[in-house]
Amino acid sequence: MEVSIVFISLFIVVFGIFYMHYTTRHKERLALIEKDKDVSLFYSAKPARAASQVWKIIILNLGLLLVGVGLGVVLAYVLTSFTPMADEPAIVASIFFMAGVGLLVGFAITKKMEKATA
Repeated sequence: MEVSIVFISLFIVVFGIFYMHYTTRHKERLALIEKDKDVSLFYSAKPARAASQVWKIIILNLGLLLVGVGLGVVLAYVLTSFTPMADEPAIVASIFFMAGVGLLVGFAITKKMEKATA
């Protein structure tokens, strides 16, 4: 029972945030149109990136994150096997550290991809 209340509450909060965002955006645009103001600020001046490019970046970052987590598990095993470190802190720290390294590598590769397409 308690778990379902948490999920229902979470759904209501997320729905409320999206609802407020879209209704506020709609009201702002209508107010600008009524005052004959320029509404071009709502439209991006840059050409939109292709959806395939965005998915490539997401998949690349997700893959590198998972590789980092896997390397973190291996590093944790090595640290706990060959050093007198405590198991739990070494495991958690190495997993998060290597996941962060994976995300940084993904960021660097993404920057290179964006420079190549620009």
